[in-house]
Amino acid sequence: HFTILLLLLAVLSLKQLVYASRSLVCCGFLLNQHYNPAFVSLQMMKHAWDNYKRYAWGLNELKPISKQGHSSNLFGNIQGATIVDALDTLYIMEMKEEFKEAKEWVEKNLDFNVNAEISVFEVNIRFVGGLLSAYYLSGEEVFRKKAVELGEKLLPAFNTPTGIPWALLNIKSGIGRNWPWASGGSSILAEFGTLHLEFVHLSHLSGNPVFAEKVMNIRKVLSRLDKPEGLYPNYLNPSSGQWGQHHVSIGGLGDSFYEYLLKAWLMSDKTDEDGKKMYYDAVQAIETHLIRKSSGGLTYIAEWKGGLLEHKMGHLTCFAGGMFALGADGAPSDKTGHHIELGAEIAKTCHESYDRTRMKLGPEAFRFDGGVEAIATRQNEKYYILRPEVIETYMYMWRLTHDPKYREWGWEAVEALEKHCRVDGGYSGIRDVYNNHESHDDVQQSFFLSETLKYLYLLFSEDDLLPFEHWVFNTEAHPLPVLHKDDGNKEENQK
Repeated sequence: HFTILLLLLAVLSLKQLVYASRSLVCCGFLLNQHYNPAFVSLQMMKHAWDNYKRYAWGLNELKPISKQGHSSNLFGNIQGATIVDALDTLYIMEMKEEFKEAKEWVEKNLDFNVNAEISVFEVNIRFVGGLLSAYYLSGEEVFRKKAVELGEKLLPAFNTPTGIPWALLNIKSGIGRNWPWASGGSSILAEFGTLHLEFVHLSHLSGNPVFAEKVMNIRKVLSRLDKPEGLYPNYLNPSSGQWGQHHVSIGGLGDSFYEYLLKAWLMSDKTDEDGKKMYYDAVQAIETHLIRKSSGGLTYIAEWKGGLLEHKMGHLTCFAGGMFALGADGAPSDKTGHHIELGAEIAKTCHESYDRTRMKLGPEAFRFDGGVEAIATRQNEKYYILRPEVIETYMYMWRLTHDPKYREWGWEAVEALEKHCRVDGGYSGIRDVYNNHESHDDVQQSFFLSETLKYLYLLFSEDDLLPFEHWVFNTEAHPLPVLHKDDGNKEENQK
């Protein structure tokens, strides 16, 4: 056997040899299985899922070091976040037994009749999005029913003077409020701006136009407002309809609003002209006022505070590389190549933020000031919580350019995750990616299964798996189908 192995290695190219030998270290997988890196991400999913099932089944998330359940207050006392978030990943990876178990749990145990204050945004992107995509992929009616039921529970959040929804909602009493720290009682751009895709689909599947009407009203409110320098501040008061502090971020508090403008247009089969115009106008303002280049040649997206730039970029902001590339096709004809290039430059900067750490995993935020480039300088920004945004951008850049470096960078991330985040009980975040020794945070986030592992799998799979012309991913990586003009008639005929 050893002789045969040597002969096999001898016929490999040097690059394949290096790739294979590095792969041998990962998870103890067999050499011949390593030529399909998608298989590796499937095995990572299996490790994450099996341990969740063993130690935290039915609870929201897993503590992989403590080997017990973990629950964030984002979900109130709704349970099963990891199950619902992972449904479509299980289906896409053809983990049929696991998908069947998850579906049975949803049928018997997923309960929204609870006295719970929840984050409207988080419950929408994870639970509503997860149920919708599970329905569209599998056709199982239980997922459609549960999605619509939950959507109806979220509607009271819009009972404000402007129709801009509250951030937090008690789904039993229907009473809403905003985060106490948000500028003067404001709602947050990324939260109320990240409902559009799911609510349009809820109307499509239920026949009830109220869901789509609620999110179209958000558009109307935003359209009427003056935008400082064409930018959208992160805070909007739902009572007065006026902006709060003039802080602008394409990372946390702002990020997925911009993503949903573009994707609303794509999901509408490119008929949503308002979404399209709002997106490209916003990108123009972002380019003018926020995008800068470091002395070392790295392109980054700064944050804007009342006209002053903070030269900081969050891990969350790294999704924007994929967004710019995805939107390149619809840009004015002379800008298509420019948007792809912008995506490539952001991808490179975010890769550098990984490469400049000891663990080759990116920090929560990194800076470009005081002689520092793409490095976290504050202790409370050095952590990594299994976030997907950098891998998400690699996936989009690979699909849209087929430059092999994006798969190579994705493989580097796999190796780092396996080396530093994999533990006996699952996968854990890291408190300091610049340290020589792992200090685990003991949380396996539900989005690790929904986003990080799914984007890795898609990065290493063929382009005809969930092709972009037919599917749009919500901000939690849940695929939703493009609604073609005749889809509404088909739906009516089926009913």
